[in-house]
This record gives sequence, C-alpha cells and structure tokens, in this order.
Amino acid sequence: MTSRARWLGRLEHIATVTGHASSWLSLLLVMASMLVVVLRYVFDFGSIGLQELVMYLHGALFMFGLAYTLSLDQHVRVDIFYQRFSPARRGMVDFFGTLIFLLPTCITILVLCGHYVWVSWVRQEGSADPGGLPFVYLLKTLLLIAPALLTLQGIAEAIRAWLRWRRPEHGAAYTARPSVDQGESA
Repeated sequence: MTSRARWLGRLEHIATVTGHASSWLSLLLVMASMLVVVLRYVFDFGSIGLQELVMYLHGALFMFGLAYTLSLDQHVRVDIFYQRFSPARRGMVDFFGTLIFLLPTCITILVLCGHYVWVSWVRQEGSADPGGLPFVYLLKTLLLIAPALLTLQGIAEAIRAWLRWRRPEHGAAYTARPSVDQGESA
C-alpha cells in the first residue's frame, strides 16, 4: 500500500467515523422533537431547554455530516459539463475546485470564527432565554469543527482527484469511495 493510499484511507476514516456518529444524532433529534410535541400538545407543557436541544442536535447533525457527505460524493454539484468529462478531466476539475474553492473557504471560516468561538468559551455563554441550555459555547464550537473536518476530507478529495488526473493508470484504484453499509442502521 502506497503512502498516498494510507493517507487517503486515514483521512476517509475520520469522515466515516464522524458521519456514522452523526447518524445517531438524527435518531436523538427525532426523539427530542417528538417529546417536544407530546409535552406541548398532550400535557400542555413547554420547555425552552428541550426546544433548544432540538436546535443543537439539528445543527450538530448537519455540521458533523458535511465531511461524510463529501466523502460519499453526495454533495450538491452543479453539473453542466462534468458528467461528459473523462475521468482524468473530472480529476482535474475536482482537484482545482478543491484547491480554489473548498479549502480556502474552510480556512476562511476557521479564521473568522476562531475569535468568536473563543470569546463564547471564555464567557461560558449560555442561552439568553430563561430555562434555556447553558451550552451555547458548545454549539458555536461546531463552527470550527465542521470546517476542520471538511478541510481534512478536502485533502483526501484533492489526493484522489490528483491521482485520477495525473496518474489515470493508478488513479482508478482511488476513485472508489467509502460506501454506506447497508447492514447498519441508526
């Protein structure tokens, strides 16, 4: 196994682990949402904290699932010409798209949000609503975790794209993406 293949495997593993973990968040999100509805309409009881928990879970689900979605090539792609390109040309488009768009965007988000998240941690920021959750700083931390995970997956995508573009004879081995195990469910 080449060093590129090992690095690609390690980077893909990070996205896969966080993606599978985020799938459990969807179950918790459904259960918490159902609890909010039952408490409100059956028992005439509302809970700001429980409603905020639903918001936290929703945010975490999407932020942790971003890199996994990219690793499975399930992200939104504006495809006008791409589908007609050869694998080598697709590799070139993916390589430069990752370098020009994805990685700079992730780095910009990390830089711009770093101080914002740090201040929230220093203040141990909590909900402004009475009865709300005291963990706003944890929610804001997702603004750093998501682009960090996307950056790691972007590096994996760049490696894969480079191999498809510059080494088509070897790159075919690296075009396969992790698959969603049909036997597992969350």
